[in-house]
Amino acid sequence: MHIEIWSDVVCPWCYVGKRRLETALGRFEHADDVEVVYRSFELDPTAPRHGTELSTGVIARKYGRTEDEMRDMQQQLVDVAAGDGLDLRLFETVHTNTVDAHRLLHLALDTGGPALQRELKEALLAAYFHDARDVGDHAVLTEVATGAGLDHDRVVAVLDGDEYAGEVAADVAQARAFGATGVPFFVVDRRYAVSGAQPAEVFERLLAQAWAESHPVLEQVTATGEVCGPDGCAV
Repeated sequence: MHIEIWSDVVCPWCYVGKRRLETALGRFEHADDVEVVYRSFELDPTAPRHGTELSTGVIARKYGRTEDEMRDMQQQLVDVAAGDGLDLRLFETVHTNTVDAHRLLHLALDTGGPALQRELKEALLAAYFHDARDVGDHAVLTEVATGAGLDHDRVVAVLDGDEYAGEVAADVAQARAFGATGVPFFVVDRRYAVSGAQPAEVFERLLAQAWAESHPVLEQVTATGEVCGPDGCAV
């Protein structure tokens, strides 16, 4: 089974959704046969490459809220995330560009496969939401990426150029083609789509349905009749 997740590393609901899917996979008996790959989605491609302004004010202006109203909404999200084992420092995060983080996620997938990409994804989310670091800063990205297991020289080379920018753009275009208007957006076997940080139980039902349809069990119509086995035919 193949699961693709469109998300951004500065999206708190993407972090919550990631945890909830992981919870569902932890209860799924065929989890070892599930491959999870992360796809790029930029919530704000116009954000500065090196953020300095706190996110709260930026989001408040975007949605026509006061900062106090936005803090109340963020606190509700903080409380929800805590129920999934996440400690989000939403009031300290900066508004920053994520295209370079996404390019590194493609580097991880290209050089180390889905496992390395998942390590980097978790590290980037933790850096932004747990440590309130600027994941648009190349120094931060280099430290986080190499700490997750990527080759230092390759990380520096990618950040110094525009490698994997095309792959990031292709991911964003595919999300739009699928009709995704927000993230997280989960696609299973390119047949099923789920939008948003759904409860773990929803993901459990999705996994069970997708597995059952891709691994049909034949019903035996009759239980009698002679057969030949690996040792030959009994006559």
